[in-house]
Amino acid sequence: MNGFREKWFEKVKPFIAVVFLQFGYAGMDVISKAALNKGMSNYVLVVYRHVVAFIVITPFAIILDKKVRVKMTCSIFMKIVALSLLEPVIDQNLYFLGMKYTTATFAAAMSNMLPAITFIMACILRIEKINIKSIHSQAKMVGTIVTVAGAMVMTLLKGPILQFLGTHGNNNHNHQNGGANNLQHVIKGSIMITIGCFCWAGFMVLQSITLEAYPSELSLTAWICLLGTVEGGIVALVMERGNPSIWSLTWDTRLLAAMYSGVVCSGLAYYIQGVVMRTRGPVFVTAFSPLCMVIVAILGSFILAEQMFLGRVIGAIIIIFGLYLVVWGKSKDYNSPRPISIELSPINEEHILPTKQVVEEGNVIKEHFDIIVRDEQV
Repeated sequence: MNGFREKWFEKVKPFIAVVFLQFGYAGMDVISKAALNKGMSNYVLVVYRHVVAFIVITPFAIILDKKVRVKMTCSIFMKIVALSLLEPVIDQNLYFLGMKYTTATFAAAMSNMLPAITFIMACILRIEKINIKSIHSQAKMVGTIVTVAGAMVMTLLKGPILQFLGTHGNNNHNHQNGGANNLQHVIKGSIMITIGCFCWAGFMVLQSITLEAYPSELSLTAWICLLGTVEGGIVALVMERGNPSIWSLTWDTRLLAAMYSGVVCSGLAYYIQGVVMRTRGPVFVTAFSPLCMVIVAILGSFILAEQMFLGRVIGAIIIIFGLYLVVWGKSKDYNSPRPISIELSPINEEHILPTKQVVEEGNVIKEHFDIIVRDEQV
């Protein structure tokens, strides 16, 4: 019974981990949007986020990765530099800028393109294989196209306002976000979020490749956070030059956003997705992002009083449908058994010849033994 429970838990662990990630990202979207609405710079938020993550993760990396940490090489270091530039600097800044122009719910919904983009990159790099004649591979390709189409619907189709779960946006919030609801700002924000998704997908694929040469998840997370702080700091100093007051933090939503996103969405997220990725791959890790959209929609309606439009709901449904076509094809490929003939044929070829040889040698020994016995009898 205990053995069954252990096996069941081992199978469920990756799912629990990625669901936890989505809850963490959902909380970040809501808290970060509130901080940005209060005037916090997205560039400063990115820097503080990775400072917090580095401080929290580094002691664990030094202690727990002591025996498994491999020697740092130039090749590994350059990959880490690229990782720290792709997600901590480019993706996060574009994501927060896109969120400024739109809403937290819209940003989370647009991020549903991430699994499809990751799948395409994984196929190009041959991390993920495709057989056009297979129905599972066809599901992956069709799902990718449907996901992108859903994102376009969310961007261009607005429709009437829906009162989500009976909530009503207040006039002040709607006035502040009036510009975010027009088509020009929505398109601008969606382009930024889409580019960020490409960088995020590249980060996931490159992290999977880097872990093969540097299999120390905590140490890799600490390095990414350190270099992300340095690179993000340079970008923030350039973009916010002449405005030193933007770096000040008080006991409000801005400090909470830096602390929460640093611990949960940089420190824990980089580590957890690295652990899951080593066994399930980057496509599996990104397959649960629609859950984040659902959580953000609920929290955003209650906490931020964000408006929900019918067009965005329709686009989100299309995205989810396309996404889970991809996930279905991926899961079937993962669970498909290996052909038995491939495993048995080399065994037969290896063992038949030695068996004949042993028999022949045994006959020769027997003949010599019979001759010796006859000579002794004579």
